[in-house]
Parts: sequence; structure tokens; C-alpha cells
Amino acid sequence: MFGSMVPWRRREVSTLPETMMDDLRREMDRLFDGFLREPMAMPGIFGEHFTPAFDISETESEIIVKAEFPEVDPKDVDVSLTGNVLTIKGEKKEERESQNKNMHRLERVFGSFARSFILPCDVQEDKIQATYEHGVLDLRLPKAESSKPRKIEIQVH
Repeated sequence: MFGSMVPWRRREVSTLPETMMDDLRREMDRLFDGFLREPMAMPGIFGEHFTPAFDISETESEIIVKAEFPEVDPKDVDVSLTGNVLTIKGEKKEERESQNKNMHRLERVFGSFARSFILPCDVQEDKIQATYEHGVLDLRLPKAESSKPRKIEIQVH
């Protein structure tokens, strides 16, 4: 009548005690690493704090950084590069609500943020492009010529 139901899982989990302990240790390491890197980004531990999400990728010719800043005015964002350290700072300002409004739930978070990333290679600082659209900052950092991969021709004798 009914087919057998198998619970869906993202990855296979072993039932061997050694493997289960390894899995548990990895998950605990991941949790503590995240906490030690950015303790304020973990809701419910020290209160809420605004921390934008970042994606960093690389092609042969450039480093691409995308960051989500919903409801942040681009004038309140500062991007700087010192050596190979990219720093992005800003502030999500709190809206001033009417005093005669009864608020029932406040979940949106506000405040300043600052994130720094070590770039994997040198970039051409004078050719960096930054655009902001629909709450997403898009940075294009062209690689310095010395950082681009170079194809080496193999000589056959």
C-alpha cells in the first residue's frame, strides 16, 4: 500500500562510534571557530548584531567580492585596501518609529559592522570597481599581472 519511507539527509552519517565522534568533533570545531571569529554574529549569545553576508570568489583575472547590505545606504559603507587586506565598514541605521505606535515584535537588527579579508593575491588597486544595486555590493578587484596564472609551454625534443 505505502512504499517504504526513508528520511532524507544531506550527507551520510555513520553509526560507527569512532566516526560519530569524529563528526561530533568537526561540528563542535565549526561552531567554536565561528564563535571565536565573530562572537557578536551569533544571535542569542550576546544579543543581536548586524553582520552582512559575504561571498568571495576568484577567476583567472580577478577577485570578486559580493556583500549583502539590505537597507544600508551606500553612503554609509566604506571600502579600503591596505596591502592585501580588504576592509569593508558600514552602518545599518535604525529607523525612528512613531511614538504612538505599539510594537509587537522587533527582529531586525541594526548597528555598525566591519569585516576584513586577506586577499589571496595582489590586485591592481587603481582598477578596482565597486557597484551597489538592490542591497548588494559588488567589488571587482583585477589581479596584478604577477598574480595571474602563466601558461608554460612544454618543449618537445
